[in-house]
Formats: sequence, structure tokens, C-alpha cells
Amino acid sequence: MTRGSLGAALQAMAEEGGFSVPVRASTSLDHAVVDSALPHRGPLLISAWASKRQFSIQGEGSIQYAPLIQGDTDDLAQLARAAQAWHDGAALSDIRQAAPFVHLTGRFEVPDHDPVRLTESEWQHLRTMARAGKLPGYHALVEAAYAEPALRALYPFTSHWALRFSTTTGPFTSIVGPCLLADGIDRYTVSTGFTGSGVLAEATTAQEAVAAAVRHLPSGLGPVTSGAFPAENRCEPGS
Repeated sequence: MTRGSLGAALQAMAEEGGFSVPVRASTSLDHAVVDSALPHRGPLLISAWASKRQFSIQGEGSIQYAPLIQGDTDDLAQLARAAQAWHDGAALSDIRQAAPFVHLTGRFEVPDHDPVRLTESEWQHLRTMARAGKLPGYHALVEAAYAEPALRALYPFTSHWALRFSTTTGPFTSIVGPCLLADGIDRYTVSTGFTGSGVLAEATTAQEAVAAAVRHLPSGLGPVTSGAFPAENRCEPGS
């Protein structure tokens, strides 16, 4: 980059556009961090590719550190607009409108960090990703699990394309119940291990697999609680 660092290039591009982007100092020339005015938002992490002129962003929540927005672009002007919108607290949909390269992950913001709402946000993320993917069996599995109240009440997460559940929100999950794996369009495994080990049941439809998973849930599960860790444990890129 001709201006010496990604942060400097970003600030210069913003000034050319008639606005400013406060970029936090980074020890890495190819990384930049832009904080948000909203306390429930974490930083916007920006990085430059080494192989070509390309930039990546990831905007996170302040508790789970799970991405709310992502994207890649070679347009520094759009990158600056996205950074400004994130910093100013624009709605996620407005950030995408300001910078069309921005991808919404399906998660929505939960300012009060309510675990039940964070759980619903994570379900929306999984449904968005499954719908956009090229694995119809996995998509069917996610939708069938979401349609089942006993599973929808649990915090969902994936590991190696296996669907798992927790009684706490991320990042510190407390795994509960079996693991669901889509092996194809009409082959599903319910197991104790995410690799399919410890098979509990096999099914030919997502609904059958979900019903089997519910039968293996422990009784007496209460509402989902927070699995967050303190913000001071956060490490930024280049730090």
C-alpha cells in the first residue's frame, strides 16, 4: 500500500470522500481495527490480502465475538464507507446498502445480551448459512431442528457440519444432547460424537433424525444462560 499501512490508506480514502474513519492503531501494517459507537458492538476487523489487492472485513458483537457482517472487496472506497457506517452505529442492513460487498450473516444484534435472544440470533445465522449452502440435506436438518421447540430452545452450533446444542450461549458452550449429522439428502445420523461415533439412531429424513435427538435429550433443561467471557480477554489481530 502506497500510504504505508492499511489504516492510513483507509483514513485517506475516507477524507477524499468527505468523512472520517477513526482507525485504532495496529502493530500490523496490513490490519486495521475500527471501533463502534455502540457498546454492544465489538470491533470491525479489517485485513489486506498478501496475494492481491483485496480486503476482508468482519464486524462482531461485543460478547460472543461472532460475526454480524463479513465481506471481501477490492474497492477501498466501499471499505471506508462500511467502516464509517459500522463506527457510526448504522443498522446492519444500512451498512450493506452503503457498501454492497457486505454480507449479513443472519445474526441480529442483541443490545442487552439476553441469552434467549442470542440463541434465536444464532439460529437465524445457521438457517441463513444453510440456505445459502450447497448441502440440501444439511439445510433440511437445520430447518427440521429449528421447527422442534425442544431443540429451538437450545443454543445451536456446528462442528464439522454436524449440528450440536448447548445450554449456554457462545463462546463458552455447554454441550447437551446428541449430535445430528446429514450424510446426504436422505441419510442422517444421531450420535454421541460429532464424527458420527457412538451412533444412537439413523434416519432417512431430517424430521426422523430430529425426533430421535429429542428422545435422547436429558430431562429438566432450563432456559439457556450466558456463556460469555469478559471483554478484556479479547485479542485483536496484529496485537
